Amino acid sequence: MNRTVLISGASIAGPSTAFWLNRLGYATTVVERAPALREGGQAVDFRGEQVSVLRRMGLLEEIRAHQTSMGEQHILDASGKRVASLPASMISGEVEIQRGDLSRVLYEATKDRTEYVFGDWITSLTETASGVEVTFAHGAPRTVDLVIGADGLHSGVRALAFGPESRFRTEMGYACAGFSAPNHLRLDHTGLIYNVLGRGVTYAAQDPDGPANIGFVFAADGLTFDRKDEDQVKRLIAEVYDGVGWEVPRLLEGLRDAADLYFDELAHVYLPRYTSGRVALVGDAGWGVGPGGGGTGLAMMAAYVLAGELAAAGGDHAVAFERYESEVRPAAEAGAKQAKGTGPFLAPRTAHGLWLRNQSHRMLTTRVFSGVFDKMTLKAANTLKLKDYGI
Repeated sequence: MNRTVLISGASIAGPSTAFWLNRLGYATTVVERAPALREGGQAVDFRGEQVSVLRRMGLLEEIRAHQTSMGEQHILDASGKRVASLPASMISGEVEIQRGDLSRVLYEATKDRTEYVFGDWITSLTETASGVEVTFAHGAPRTVDLVIGADGLHSGVRALAFGPESRFRTEMGYACAGFSAPNHLRLDHTGLIYNVLGRGVTYAAQDPDGPANIGFVFAADGLTFDRKDEDQVKRLIAEVYDGVGWEVPRLLEGLRDAADLYFDELAHVYLPRYTSGRVALVGDAGWGVGPGGGGTGLAMMAAYVLAGELAAAGGDHAVAFERYESEVRPAAEAGAKQAKGTGPFLAPRTAHGLWLRNQSHRMLTTRVFSGVFDKMTLKAANTLKLKDYGI
């Protein structure tokens, strides 16, 4: 029976997988390239069946204690005038929490039974008849029973076990950046969405005396950049938003000093399989859909399904992985379909597209159409119905 599991990635999917495998008695190790848990990050939300996995983990109340409790999000025109307001449920779901806070909750829930190795990463995987021989950039080699790639959109495990990222990645024509900056507008549990053509800004804050979470999303066809070169990325963003009005110049000042910058292109990862031999992918490593696709909730649900199917199969990974794939794929594809509209929603490229976006959201907040958006997002969130695996 498989008893030792190496998990790559200590953000959300990795610790979630460790959490459930620990309950089954597996010895789990999480290896993370970053030197420590990553703080900050944008908020993530949960809806419908996604909330049930938090309840099954016994972490729902703790997560609610850290939730953002955000109110309305206001859409502004180019002059900064409010043109539409979106209710909290439309943006924040049933439960919303900062990604860094969620990562910390999951780490605290697993650290006593999981070995965490920070500042290292997997460099090779060699599958044998009885396990997987693993080498690392710094640590000594190990042999484990199973390897789980939960290391995000640019997964190193996926590259080693399935092939180069370019084989599975499709660009959506947009780039996004997120960082913390001083809340000079003193927003309190609310957010703003500002646009000029092809460029969008989100500004949200929970506390008038705390930091604001800033997001930039912009049209970026054929963009060339090194995402690991932070100075280059900051210059690129400043050039894209040069000359944009409203509060953008001041936000760019905050960008220069930001220590928690995240930047990437919006992309979709599609693999014909999420498993190969003794290796399985969970979360963005297997089906990265980008913002707006419910990826965090699905990653945590998939971790539960993976462990549950291993339990149901008596530890037989070949049987369990096959069932895991069939359970998770419909939900991953639903999330990808939903996420396709994120770029055009946050940064419409044309005047007509911007007008249409604003009009549609005015309509969705009327009495006649209230609840339509919630039903759409709930449908995607509820595509995967969680079984009771008895764990």
